[in-house]
Amino acid sequence: MEIEGSFWRAIAVYRIASLAYAALLLAGAGGYQRPALGWLVIGVMALWTAATTFAYSVARGRALLVIDLLVTMGCLLASPYVQGSGAGPAGVMPVTATWIGGPVLAWAVYGGRRAGVVAAIILSLGDLWLRGLRAFDLFVPASGAVLLILAGAVVGHVARLTKQAEERLQRAVEMEAAGRERERLARGIHDSVLQVLALVQRRGLEIGGEAAELGRLAGGQEAALREMIRGEPVSARYEDAGLTDVGALLRRYGSATVTVSTPATPLLLRAEQAREVAAAVGAALDNVRRHCEEGTRAWVFAEGDAESVTVTVRDDGPGIPAGRLAEAEAEGRLGVAQSIRGRVANLGGTAGFISVPGQGTEVELTVPAPA
Repeated sequence: MEIEGSFWRAIAVYRIASLAYAALLLAGAGGYQRPALGWLVIGVMALWTAATTFAYSVARGRALLVIDLLVTMGCLLASPYVQGSGAGPAGVMPVTATWIGGPVLAWAVYGGRRAGVVAAIILSLGDLWLRGLRAFDLFVPASGAVLLILAGAVVGHVARLTKQAEERLQRAVEMEAAGRERERLARGIHDSVLQVLALVQRRGLEIGGEAAELGRLAGGQEAALREMIRGEPVSARYEDAGLTDVGALLRRYGSATVTVSTPATPLLLRAEQAREVAAAVGAALDNVRRHCEEGTRAWVFAEGDAESVTVTVRDDGPGIPAGRLAEAEAEGRLGVAQSIRGRVANLGGTAGFISVPGQGTEVELTVPAPA
C-alpha cells in the first residue's frame, strides 16, 4: 500500500537522523570512557540502519521485526562498556540515544498500537535497567520510557486507522468502477438482449402452447437480467460490520410470475440471517411452483424497522386446506417445518401461515434486526 510505504520511509528517515544524533553525542560529549568501543557500536548501528532500510522496503515480517528488536537491545546493553564507571543513575546517555525508537515505530506500523507498546516496554525495561532502576522506583523520573510507550501507542493507532482508510478508499474506487461498468453493460443489454427477451415472452404468450412456456422462461430470464444489471453493492461500512442487504437477495427471485417489492434503502441483516431468510423465501416459492397450477402468480414484499425485518410471500393459488400442514408434518414431510419455520426459528424469528381455500396463501416471516 502506498500510504503504508510512506510510514516505512518515515521510519528510515528517523533511523538515519537518530543515528547521526548518537554519533554527534559520542564525538562531542564527554563521559564515555571507551570511545573506540562506542564507535564500534555506532558502526553496527549504521550497518543495521542500512540493512533495515532496505529490508523493510522489500519485505516485512515478524522474523525481521524480532531481529530488529534484538539487535537494538544488544546495542543498548553495550552502553555500560562504552560508558565505563559513569554508567548508572547519574551516568551519561546510552550510546544508542534515541536510535532505540526505530523498532518501536516499526512494530507499531506493522502490528498496530498493541505491538508498538510491547516493543516500547521491552526496550524501556532495558533502558531503565541500565540507568540503575532495578527496584523500579515509581518516583524516579522515567520520562524517556513514557515517551517511548506513548510513541508506540500513538503511531500504531494512526497507522492502523490509515490502513483501514486506504482499504476503504480502494474498495470505494473498485465499487465506483464496477458501477460504471454495470451502467455501460446495462445500456448495451437494454438495447439488445432485454428487448429480444421481452419480444419472445410477448409472442410466446400470444401463440400459446409450447411457445407460451418458452415465453414464460424468457420473461423469467428478462426479470433476472434486469435485476442483475440494476443491483447496487452494499456500502463498505455495512460489509465491515458483517451486514447484508436482504432485499438484494430477495430481488433475485423476481421473474415473470414472481413480483418482488423491497424498499429503496437497504434492509440490513447479519450475513447469516440474510442468507437464511432468502432461503426460506425460496422454499415458499418452491411450494407455490410445486403445489399450484402453472402460471400461478406470487408476490414477495419486504419491509423493516429498527426492531425487525418482515418478509411476506403471497400467491393466488388454491390455498392450503385446514389442517394440511399439521398432517404433512405428522407424515414426516417436513418441507415447511424445516425449510421455512425451522430456519426462521433458528434466527429467533417467527413464521406465520394464512391460507383461505380458493384465495391463495400468505407466509409472513419476521426476524429481529441487528442492533
